[in-house]
Amino acid sequence: MVRSDGEPILTGRATQGTGPARFRERFLQGEPVETGVRTSILHSWRRSRSLGLSPNQSELPFNDDFDPDGRIVRAATPVLDRLQVRFAGSAMNISLADGNGTVLMRRFGRASMARSLPAIQTVPGFVFAERFAGTNGIGLALAERRLIGVYGAEHFAERSQGSACRALPVRDPLSGRIEGVLCFGYPRSAEDPALTPVIRKAAAAIERRLLAQSSARERSLLQAYAAAEAKADGGLHHSVRMDALALELGPGDRAILMEKAAELISRAQRAAVDVHLPDGRRITLVSRPVTGASGVEGMAIEAVLPGPSLALPDIPRQFEQLLGPRAAPAGSPPLDGVPLVAAPAGPADDGTLAPSGPVPGAPEAPAVVPLDVDGGPHDPPHPAPPARGLLMVGEPHVGTYALAARRRLELLSEVGARIGTTLDVRRTAQELAETIVPLLADHVVVDLAEPVLRGEEAMDPRADLRRTVVHGVSDEPPFKPVGKQTEYGPTAPQLCCLASGEAMLEPDLTAAADWLAQDPEHTDKLLRHVRSLIAVPLVARGVALGVATFYRAQDSAPFDDDDRRLAQELAHRAALSLDNARRYTRERTMVLALQRSLLPHGVPDQDAVEVAHRYLPAESDVGGDWYDVIPLSGARIGLLVGDVVGHGMFSAATMGRLRTAARSFAELDFPPDEVLTHLDNLVNRLDREDPASHGAGIIGATCLYAVYDPTTQQCSMARAGHPPPALVRPDGTVSFPDLPAGPPLGLGGLPFESVEVHLPEGSELVLYTDGLIEDRTRDVDVVLDQLSAALAQAERTPEETCRAVLDTVAPAHPADDIAVVVARTHAFDPGRIATWELPADPARVSEVRASALRTLAEWGLDEAAFAAELMLSELVTNAIIHGSGPIRVRLLRDRCLICEVSDTSNTAPHLRRAASTDEGGRGLFLVAQLAQSWGTRYTPEGKVIWAACDLDGV
Repeated sequence: MVRSDGEPILTGRATQGTGPARFRERFLQGEPVETGVRTSILHSWRRSRSLGLSPNQSELPFNDDFDPDGRIVRAATPVLDRLQVRFAGSAMNISLADGNGTVLMRRFGRASMARSLPAIQTVPGFVFAERFAGTNGIGLALAERRLIGVYGAEHFAERSQGSACRALPVRDPLSGRIEGVLCFGYPRSAEDPALTPVIRKAAAAIERRLLAQSSARERSLLQAYAAAEAKADGGLHHSVRMDALALELGPGDRAILMEKAAELISRAQRAAVDVHLPDGRRITLVSRPVTGASGVEGMAIEAVLPGPSLALPDIPRQFEQLLGPRAAPAGSPPLDGVPLVAAPAGPADDGTLAPSGPVPGAPEAPAVVPLDVDGGPHDPPHPAPPARGLLMVGEPHVGTYALAARRRLELLSEVGARIGTTLDVRRTAQELAETIVPLLADHVVVDLAEPVLRGEEAMDPRADLRRTVVHGVSDEPPFKPVGKQTEYGPTAPQLCCLASGEAMLEPDLTAAADWLAQDPEHTDKLLRHVRSLIAVPLVARGVALGVATFYRAQDSAPFDDDDRRLAQELAHRAALSLDNARRYTRERTMVLALQRSLLPHGVPDQDAVEVAHRYLPAESDVGGDWYDVIPLSGARIGLLVGDVVGHGMFSAATMGRLRTAARSFAELDFPPDEVLTHLDNLVNRLDREDPASHGAGIIGATCLYAVYDPTTQQCSMARAGHPPPALVRPDGTVSFPDLPAGPPLGLGGLPFESVEVHLPEGSELVLYTDGLIEDRTRDVDVVLDQLSAALAQAERTPEETCRAVLDTVAPAHPADDIAVVVARTHAFDPGRIATWELPADPARVSEVRASALRTLAEWGLDEAAFAAELMLSELVTNAIIHGSGPIRVRLLRDRCLICEVSDTSNTAPHLRRAASTDEGGRGLFLVAQLAQSWGTRYTPEGKVIWAACDLDGV
């Protein structure tokens, strides 16, 4: 068990070893052990087994080639002495190991322990690295790079089953490098939670003493610089206090000088560089090596001022107090007035004083001018030599650390600015890789769980990782391509980091034989290109999204702990952006599914027009565009296109309500202007009923409705604030009919006006929403010209027209939804129309029935004659009795047989159920029973009662 802060909590079973022992035996027998064992211990067991270690081995490598007086030993000796006093009389075994796991020092709570324990536990020099000793405190602390505890049977070796330990890495405070491991060993029955703060305080004390040693090295460099200046031949160099110069320099100018000085220290060579300040002044920085009395090598950076030397103020005592007494020859230039900005010193990664290489990803250093061998620049022939003074002193690698810290801050800032610019999961992962390469890594691979790519949460991201991004400095990276499913072994860093939630560092892949051996073919290719990696889990808000792996090539410096921590922070920030994109993807998918469910799923079967349609959602969010194709009475067809203002779920839901209402109004055979009037009233009512609007009106929409009659080839259209349609004549001529614009839906109280246009057979009517032509980067008139050019081609199907419009006119990245409907008109065959006109005389009903029967016989519809005869008789009789004026009868043979009777009356018939005593009232009931559908539509001259008879069985 572990606490929320990561510290282990021992239970009785763990302390006694019975629980871990059972799981350990199962593991050694090859049985799966997924629960009951701490993740870090289980991973260590797997690594130990993959290395071929035996739990029964008792011998460890002995290394006598270690420095018994190294800086970590000097720093830790008094601390371990105090710990020995603290634990006097107890069975505590205190060890200090170096960064390779070699034990350097031992202390015991009882002196007799040194005589009773085996040499492996008492003599310095034995190596407890995990690859030799298996799971143990020192080795696991180095592998996990954090405070750990190992108890009883959690140890891999049999010899350690009776003990417990706590171990904590000790780091150099300046470089962050692990210098060693402090380990407390004790009987497993002596567990005490108070040991955790003790070991933390002890490690912190050792780290403070390491820092103090670095300060001593810094003082050594300062003394060497002062001594060298004291011996300078008189009069050639004039020193100046830098605080006197600071009176003339602002903080920004001084910061520029300090930055350039740090870069020169990191380069570790004699050089001179001109620094141009924003106000036009120029100051030359000169770097020269210095070596302290104790052999510490470093660089001193001097500022050389142009012009004659400045007058020196009084010499303060602070410098003398810092450096101690100095013996300067008479007449030597005083240096006490030089203020110091010294870079902190620290050891290089390999423990030497050699300067390290450049910081990965650091910008090129300013051009420098190497100095002569004697260390002096070519002095121009000035009457008076320039003044100069110490600006910064430090060891070369310390400048590298300073630059690396600044570069890391810059990288974090750049990640914040570049990652998450879009709400696309794949693009966000690509932005992470593009930002990291080459500033931190040479190659970046991002694997995301398959559900995450769809906007969902992954139950177990390790089960279905999908290669999402491969990005690097080479054109042929040694990784699986994008889109492939990735599978990692159980001990691979990628799965281990997902299980632990912490970044995993492999500084040297050649030593990672345990998990690389699972895929030898891929391993050989990988090792030819890369040398180290960091695997980082992508976790945001408690949700695991996937894993990012950073690689460095063979010719780059290996990753270290600072890189691991930086990678962890970068991955955390990127994971938040990825999770935002995932959540947006999920919501957009839901809204888009709602939108598509509310749109037509197909085109109804009819012969009036040939229709093609497209719907293209906006990239940013789903809007409220819709379209519809509505079969109407009399073989007519209704074409509807609309657009609800705004985006998101609310707009999509409003679109569904308006489309349903518009279809209902259209099927009632209202003319286009009346349909828009009813929709306008509906939008006003929705606004009033919405409590969030407070009566101010929050819904806005535009609409265009057209009704085409193939029997007359007339099209009636009206629009409410919507773009006009495009009309393509059979010869390819394109025009935009001049329709009254009408107000957008929701304004209320303003009329709409319909216009009729004649459409020859083969014409195309193109309806669209404003997303097709309106874009902030394009002029509407120019886009309409592009639309005309795309449509001006005859002999093209509606599908081809739709494709051409979207390919040539639609914006590449639409900010608004686009809906396009293309309808090619057809004319109704006159031979399939029969028309009769008769006065309002009941005696003429028989003549109409006879004429209709003859027509049906000619059309081969004898089987439909009985139903048609009865429906015509009832409809004509009803028009004579209840209507007025001349009566017109029309038969249309379409996909069904349509019977129409029109008169000049506006009185609508009503279907009613007649009582048994009624003499009439059964005519429309019979019509409703015989007809597939029936209804009434109004015309400027009166009304039309129609009935459609199904011909499927004819």
